[in-house]
Amino acid sequence: MSETYSVPKGRQDQEESRQAQDQRNHHRDSKSGGQQSGKIHTPLIPYALELGFFAGLLWGLLRWLFYTLHFTIVAPGFLAEPFFKHSFMNTMAGHLVGLLFFIGLSVIASLLYTLMFRRLNGPVPGIVYGLVWWAILFVLTGPKLGMMNPPYRLTWNSLYTEICVFLLWGLFIGYTVAVEYTDERMREPNKAVD
Repeated sequence: MSETYSVPKGRQDQEESRQAQDQRNHHRDSKSGGQQSGKIHTPLIPYALELGFFAGLLWGLLRWLFYTLHFTIVAPGFLAEPFFKHSFMNTMAGHLVGLLFFIGLSVIASLLYTLMFRRLNGPVPGIVYGLVWWAILFVLTGPKLGMMNPPYRLTWNSLYTEICVFLLWGLFIGYTVAVEYTDERMREPNKAVD
């Protein structure tokens, strides 16, 4: 006499639901490169390009606003100054070309930071990075290439404004990269679980 055991209907549904969930998880893990730890690694180059574009757009537009409000006398198109006539750089089209050059600079700066310094934690490396870029542009190369006057011939407002913009620009790039590629996220307060 053989007895057959049947699983109650409720338990059978639970078992099927669990198996379906396991299959979905396995399918999702196989799509993400087989990583079962739950970590998805962000690709370096596309991430740096996207970050650089938005850093250049955001901070370039902010520089443009500061120039319009007369916080700085350094034209928005100062990076394009060696390649175009000065009279063109003072037009609206020249300002747009300058914005594109600033976006290009930001993409290059973001790529360099992501490739070389992505493992640095906290906001300080990004701040230092922005100040180094300011020194390169405003002290070392800018005056020699005719992009702007040397720092001692700029107004105090221009110096403060440009230093602050580049400091915040570097912070934006550096800290965004740090949050993405280090455990900096662990410092942030826990949010509601999705």
